[in-house]
Amino acid sequence: MDVKIVFLIVCLCALAITSTEAGIPSCCMTVNQKIKRYMLKKIQRWEMQEIGACDIRALVVFVKGFKRPLCVDPRLKLILEELLKEKKSGTKNVLLQMSGYHVSHI
Repeated sequence: MDVKIVFLIVCLCALAITSTEAGIPSCCMTVNQKIKRYMLKKIQRWEMQEIGACDIRALVVFVKGFKRPLCVDPRLKLILEELLKEKKSGTKNVLLQMSGYHVSHI
């Protein structure tokens, strides 16, 4: 076989492998029911993982200082939105418990 053809085949295989890895989404496989209180202050952003490409609904939370995002119960979104409102208004009264969802002290 000609060297140019072999090189072309190798390049096409490398391109195919690279493009398939980029198409696989990273999904939360489980969700945490608890989150430490100090983490709430360090949350930078969050996004909802919906069922579709991933098997479960989860709230993907990006925490400052953590290498990987946390996968938490989607009900935490209500608490995070409440915290954001309170942070903007300057109030301190925070909803820390919701039906079965607990925020740990520390």
